[in-house]
Order: sequence, then structure tokens, then C-alpha cells
Amino acid sequence: MPSYGGHVGPLATKDREPRQARKGAAVTVTAGAEVWLAWLPLDSSGDLYSSMSYQVLARKWRPRDFGQMVGQGHVLRALVNALDSQRLHHAYLFTGTRGVGKTSIARVLAKALNCEKGISSTPCGVCSACLEVDEGRYVDLIEVDAASRTKVDETRELLDNVQYAPARGRFKVYLIDEVHMFSNHSFNALLKTLEEPPPHVKFLLATTDPKRLPITILSRCLQFNLKRLSPDQIADQLQRILAAENIAAESGALALIATAADGSMRDSLSLLDQAIAFTGGALNVHDVAGMLGTVGTEQVLPLLSALAAGDGRSLILKARELAEFAPDFAQVLGEMLSVLRRVAVFQTLADEVAELDERDLVRTLAAQISPEDCQLFYQLGLLGRRDLPLAPEPQIGFEMALLRMLAFKPDVASPTVGVSARIPASPPVVVAAPPAVVPSIPTRVTPLTPDLSRPVVVAEVVPPSSARGGGSAAVALDWAETVARLETTGLVRELARHCAIRSFDGRVIELAMTTLYENLRSERQVRGLEAALTQVLQTEIVVRFGEGGTSAGPTPAQQLSEAEAARQAAAERQMERDPHVQSLRQQFGATIERVTPKDP
Repeated sequence: MPSYGGHVGPLATKDREPRQARKGAAVTVTAGAEVWLAWLPLDSSGDLYSSMSYQVLARKWRPRDFGQMVGQGHVLRALVNALDSQRLHHAYLFTGTRGVGKTSIARVLAKALNCEKGISSTPCGVCSACLEVDEGRYVDLIEVDAASRTKVDETRELLDNVQYAPARGRFKVYLIDEVHMFSNHSFNALLKTLEEPPPHVKFLLATTDPKRLPITILSRCLQFNLKRLSPDQIADQLQRILAAENIAAESGALALIATAADGSMRDSLSLLDQAIAFTGGALNVHDVAGMLGTVGTEQVLPLLSALAAGDGRSLILKARELAEFAPDFAQVLGEMLSVLRRVAVFQTLADEVAELDERDLVRTLAAQISPEDCQLFYQLGLLGRRDLPLAPEPQIGFEMALLRMLAFKPDVASPTVGVSARIPASPPVVVAAPPAVVPSIPTRVTPLTPDLSRPVVVAEVVPPSSARGGGSAAVALDWAETVARLETTGLVRELARHCAIRSFDGRVIELAMTTLYENLRSERQVRGLEAALTQVLQTEIVVRFGEGGTSAGPTPAQQLSEAEAARQAAAERQMERDPHVQSLRQQFGATIERVTPKDP
């Protein structure tokens, strides 16, 4: 028995008159021996109430073909090419957040597969199959809500009919929405059918959480990830819909709705329905902002202007004026961050600003805020928005975030920090450098960097002793640079790094080393060092070791260690002279703690 929205009931039999008369449009329906009489209420003009035939915008403007889809070009291109070339997969998976068109695309695909004019990417929309799909009553399109059919018995019952041919159409299409709600047993029951379905069956799966799907299901489907729609795409579609509905709207109002929809076209249409009811038909920025409880650019620009001017009194007054409207302070901080991003982009592009559709207010603000302050305000705004739930009240957290931006704004006029001056925005972090560690030198390296605190020591090479027949002339040799050029690794290189040169006559090199590294001096390592030196110096080299320790100067390993220690000491002296560190010491009694990091 259909319902007509008015009074419906068995009031009379065929051979009797109705018991009483009622004002309205009467409809009689015969059901056996009973006569059912329905009175449909009329408005003051004598017409049926329009609410009985009203359809919400989200349903009325659901896409009927691929050409009406908003965005998702990467998905539509693949589906259009597949349909036109008849290269059809048996299972499609559409993923994405709510309201981006997953079910709509699946229904259009089902219509394209069963259109009586043939399989194509442009279904006719007028045949019985297309009309029934649009009306949701096509017998061969089985729509399943997985959230309400989680039991394995229900899934098996559904799949028992897969083997039967479609009743009317070309394909039997199973559209399973929110498929991630299936239980593991239901997925297991679906696996075999999903992998090798009959040729007359197509599976269209949709989900907002593909991570919850087993990998075995994902591997059997052709997966398409639908993107969130941009505010511009949503606003353009809303403008087209309102033009067709003959409803006036300001572009700023549509921009607010598009932003509040958060990438969902369905959410934007629901908000548009709400806005039409709230404003009485004509949408304006003020009313829509009041309905959404949002704060626009015009409301946050005075706050940013006060921050740029360093006017704390004006900043607090503007913040409390804004608080009278009971806004969402997290959203206010988000709008401030959005404006700061636009200011930073405006300042960066310089001569290319003509390509930006920025308001004059943002242009003016870009001239008031320095790039450094813009980055500082943005970072502190992010931290304030993160910590807002921890504040005693949202308004308190919001005001403290603004005051923090003002307090940490650097004072450019006075570089020296006094007792009453502001603390710098980002004081240097005092971290001690790790202790000097002598790393092993790789096979091919650049020459060792000399110690910048003192000149490089080139060994004063003494002529070989007379015991070796020392008539040869002495040859100057930079031992550290020579070791760095050696094409060797392992123990041979370690032996060279821990030796100091005593003399070199062009053929014989006399080296000395401490007893601490005597274990490196084996016959094999010495022969390897001679071979490496011969290759570097392009002459046959003989290596000999003298007695008495390293009296000829520092070894390459010692030079590197001394250079690291000198750099560490220079860095510590520079940090101690830093004016910010000195200010922290004077005002708070801060101390520098030298910490040696431990090896992991």
C-alpha cells in the first residue's frame, strides 16, 4: 500500500459512502472489498505541498554519466578507455574519502555496462535499463551495504546467486559499498568468486578505508583512488547548481561552503541545502559564516595587522571582539595560518604577483610583515593550534598564542638584549660537540684538511744517517698529504697514519712510531706500505723504522685529532661570546653544560 503523506485508511466499503468529508485532494484505492481513501494536504493556493516532491540536492544532482562528474579525471580516463575498447575487468575497487563519487562512478559504470544501446562510456540515459539504474530499481544491479551484511552466512547467500545469468541486462553487477566492513570469514567466502567469477558478473567495490582490506582482495581488483575535491572545484559546481535552481549566491558564501566541505561534494551539497534553508533563498557571506560558525579572512586580518605593528592592546581588543561571536578558535588559527601562507607566497613571487588573485588586504599585509616575522607567526600559530585542547578554555589558549607571537617577535631596533628586552625568538641550542674520534680513512680520499688554528707542519727531513751511507740529498715530503693519497685500506693505512717521518732521501723513508701501535708493524704490513708508497711517489720506496718513539713530529692521526680539538674549542669560545647566551646567563643565571654523547 503506497503512502501519500496525508491520512490513509479503510474508511468505507464499495457500497457505502465515506463516514466524513475532509478538505483536501482525495485518492481512492481499491484493495479487495475495502476502499482506501487518502487525503493529500493542500497549501493555501490549492496545490499539493511542494515538500512532498522535494528531493535533496545531493540526490537530485547525483551524476548520471561520466561527463557530469566533478574532478577524478585520472579515474574517468581509465574507465572511458576501458569501456570504449571493451577491455573490461571483472572487479573494480574505488577508494577515497566520503562524498567524492565512489558510488556514483560505480552506478554510472553499471549503467554503461547494461545500456540497451551497447557497452560504451556514454550510456544513452533514456532506455529502460538506464532509467531503472538511475531510479535504483534495476534488477541486475545488486547494491549491498557491507556494514549491514557482515555475517559469513549472508555473504554466502549473496554469492549463491552469482552463477545464475542476469534477468534482463548484459551483466549482473554487484555493487558492495563499504566493503571493508566485511568480516574475515566473509572475505574468505568472497575470494574464490572474486578471482574467477562467471563471465556475466562484474564486482564493483567501494570503501573509505582500503587499508582494512586483505591483500588477497586488493590483488584481485582493479583499484582506483579517488582524490579529495579542491575548494575551487566544489565552488564551481555549487555555482552551476544554484544557477539551475535560480538561487542567488555570493561567491564568498560558496567559497565558505566549499572550504567547510573538506573535499567532499556530498557534504557541500548538504551544507548548501542547510544554507538555503537558513538564509531563506539568497546566500550571502555573513549569513553563511554565521551558520557555519567560521571566521573569514576579513576577521583575522586585523589580528595580523596588530601583530605586525606590535600593538598588544589592539591585538587583545580585536581577539575579544572576535570571541563575542563564539567562533571555533582552532578554525580561527587555521584561517590565520592560511592568510600567512598567502602572504609568504605573495612575498616570494615578487614580480609574478600579477598572476595571483589576491585581495588588496593581503597585499597590504605583505608589506607590513617581514618574511622572517611571517615564518615566525606561522610556526607559533601551528604550535598554538596543537596545544589549544590543553588550555583551560579555548579563548585563553587562543589569546596566549597571539601574545606568544607578539612576545617572540624579534626587536630589530636594539640588537643587544637588555634586561627588559624580549627574549629572542629562537635562542641557540647549546650542544657540546662529540669528542674527537679518529675515523678510519677510506680507500680514496681528499687530502687531510689542515688545522686552521696553526700552520701545517711539514716535517723537516733530516738527511739519512751515515750508517746508511748518507751521501744522498734530503727530500722534503709532506707525510700527512702522502698518507691521504695512499690507495690502500685496513691495517696498512692504519700503520701509515700512526707513524711520523724522520727522514727521506728519495728512496728510503725512515719512520718512527710509538710502542702503543707496535702491533701494526708486521712484515706483511710493511711490504704493503712500501708497495703503496711506490705507487704514489712513482719510485721504488724502502721503508725502515727507527728507534726511540716519534721524535720527528705529530703523526697524521695526531694532526687530525688536534684539528678536531681546536675546532671544538673555537666553537665553544664563539658560543660563550654569543650575545644571546650572555643575556640568558645574566637574566636567568643559565649555564652551559658540556655533554659528551655516548656511542649508540
